[in-house]
Amino acid sequence: MRQINGTIAIAAAAALLVGAAAPDSSAPDTTAVASTAAVRAQVAAMLAEMRPDQDFLWRPLVRDGARVAAIEVWKKPGRPAVHPAEAEYATVLEGAGTLVSGGTLVAPVTRPNGMIEGDRIAGGTARTLAPGDVLLIPAGVPHWFGITGDHLVLLGTKLPADR
Repeated sequence: MRQINGTIAIAAAAALLVGAAAPDSSAPDTTAVASTAAVRAQVAAMLAEMRPDQDFLWRPLVRDGARVAAIEVWKKPGRPAVHPAEAEYATVLEGAGTLVSGGTLVAPVTRPNGMIEGDRIAGGTARTLAPGDVLLIPAGVPHWFGITGDHLVLLGTKLPADR
């Protein structure tokens, strides 16, 4: 009888803990979802609308207030950059390229939005990028995207450094 009562007590305690940890079902669901078809359509539309002299285009795909997951289309490399207060998380959707990260940003200039750009990265690590690759660049780390072929398409978001 003792074993049965102990088992019942453990089961009751587990049920109480599960109940206490249950999510608040009254919170509104603000989940934002973009289907595969919507992602492909946005990428195709962005590639079609880019002018021949345009090297980069950014457009939100899904958003939750200030948090945004966006499509980035790169046709030519940008400037090496550092985001001091944000990590950058991205997935390669199309194309190919190179990520150079780490090292030291040469000739840094701080822009009004807080981003720091430079002329090049000294001592960084080069990595080849292909569709399906996932990257997470910590806040404060210099990085640069090179383009192999005619374009590189990323699905990216910035994450506050304190997360």
